[in-house]
Parts: sequence; C-alpha cells; structure tokens
Amino acid sequence: MNNIGIVLFIVLGIALLVVLGIIFSFFSVWLRAWLAGAYVGIMNLVAMRLRQVPYGLMVDARITAKKAGIELSIDDLEGHFLAGGNVVPTVQALIAAQKANITLDWNRACAIDLATKGSGKSVVEAVRTSVDPKVIDCPNPAAGRVTIDGVAKDGIQVKVKARVTVRTNLDRFVGGAKEETIIARVGEGIVTTIGSAETYKIVLESPDSISKVVLQRGLDVGTAFEILSIDIADVDVGENVGAKLQEAQAEANKNMAQAQAEIRRAAAVALEQEMKAKVQEMQAKVVEAEAEVPLAMAEAFRSGRLGVMDYYKMENIQADTGMRKNIGGPGEQQ
Repeated sequence: MNNIGIVLFIVLGIALLVVLGIIFSFFSVWLRAWLAGAYVGIMNLVAMRLRQVPYGLMVDARITAKKAGIELSIDDLEGHFLAGGNVVPTVQALIAAQKANITLDWNRACAIDLATKGSGKSVVEAVRTSVDPKVIDCPNPAAGRVTIDGVAKDGIQVKVKARVTVRTNLDRFVGGAKEETIIARVGEGIVTTIGSAETYKIVLESPDSISKVVLQRGLDVGTAFEILSIDIADVDVGENVGAKLQEAQAEANKNMAQAQAEIRRAAAVALEQEMKAKVQEMQAKVVEAEAEVPLAMAEAFRSGRLGVMDYYKMENIQADTGMRKNIGGPGEQQ
C-alpha cells in the first residue's frame, strides 16, 4: 500500500507540475500583454492554444501594433493567421505605411500579404517600394537579353537599354500586373518608337524622345505600379538590317530567275527532242514511200502501162540529173 501511495503521489506531482507549467506559460503571455496595454483574455489564449494558433506570436504582434498606435484586435490577427497569412510582416507593413503617411488599412494589408504569398515578395516590400521607388532594368538581364533591339525606317538596327523607376500602387496591388508586364510594355513602346523614326540618327541625337513617347502611352494602366520615369541608359547602333534584307531578297530573286531560266532551257531541250523525233518520223515516211516506188513500177510493167524503153529513158534522165548535180555541186559532193 505504501508503494502504491508513493506512485500516486509522484503521478499527481508530475501532473501538477505540467498544469502549473501550462498556467505559467499562459500567465506570462497574459501578463506581458496586460503590462503593454494590449490586454488579451486568458480564455482567448486557451482557445488559441486549442485551435493550434501560436498565441505568443499573436500577442507579440498585437503589442507591436499597440505600441505603434495601431489598434488591432486579437481576432483580426488570429483570422489572418488561419487564412494562411504572415501576421508579423503584415503588422510591420501597416506600421511602415503609417509612418510614411500612406493610407493602408488592415484588410488591404492582409489582402496584399495573401496576394504575394508564394511569389517571393512580401507586403513589407510592397509598402517599402511605395515609399522608396525601385528601378527595373528593361530588358531583364535574368531573361537572357541585354538590349531591346528596334529597326528604324532606314533599315539600321538600334540597341537600347532602359531603366524604369516605379512606385507601388497599393490600391491596385491586388489583382494588378507585376514587373514582367511593365518590362514587356516598355519594350514594346521602345521598339515602336524606334520603328517610327525616319533614320537611326534621330534616335541617337535625342534618346529622351523614346522615354517621352513611351511615358505618354500610359503603360502602368492595370498594373500594381506607377511609372515615375523611363530613362535611356544606353543607345548603340547595331546591324544594317535593311541591307541584309535587300541582299537576301536579291539572292532570292536571282535563284528564282535561275529557276525560271532552267525551266525554259528544259522546255527548249524537250521541244528540240520533239522536233528531232518528228524529223525521224518524216524520214521514215519518206523511206516508206520510196519503198513503194519499185512496187509501183513492177505493177506498171505487169499492167503494160510502162514499157522497157520508157524505163531506160527514165534511167538515162536520172543519170544525167545526177551528173549535173555532181558537176555543179560543192567539192564535198564531187
């Protein structure tokens, strides 16, 4: 019995220590909040513990906001945490906006924090960019390109590097397009401006004309930023694209002309072969007709229409004709 009593005493002692530890942990957090003027009820702390919410973190965030003069309830902080948000950065962003005289309420800050979740950015960075504008390189070197290339009307390529100064527009941050859209729109505007220039010299003489034209296009519409300025960092002359295109066109025209000439030559060769075939056909007909002459003469002898003397006279005439041709013809025939 004594042993059982000792075991029960030890178990009760351990349980009491655990309870005292839990109560002390709640009490320390409750006391810290009460002393900081950001009172949180002990039951709220227990409820957060049961909902697996880090009540110490919630209380610290409420104390930070309270000391900065921002009144946030513990329910607001807990609700944002349960929604998957980052409570501490959101509170810090709210404090930074207040210090910079930027209008930003708790709901807007929570929405921005949830919108930047998983994008590598944060609501603190959004507020900081709104206070301190950032510079975006156009094009983005991380994308593998270092210049934006355009071709003027005279066919000369112009290479441009631009730097865009933007400031976060907190009212349009949720649902607004991000930096990639700004870079794409600025690149499109630069290419269009270069393409509308009569010569590349105009672009080299006044590079600021590019930024002026691009700024007039309202490229920040529908984005999370406000474009403050577009500065041309570098302008360089590239290849003579017009000359290369003309050279390629000339080469293509030459190839087409050669192809057409080859077609005509093949047609002429085919026609020549056809004429030779026709000549051979005619010669065959002549030979065939000459072969019928002895048959006709034999038939004339049998029928009595041709006598022996008539035949000899014809032979004499042919012999005389052949002799005259040999005498009057060229030396080769003689």
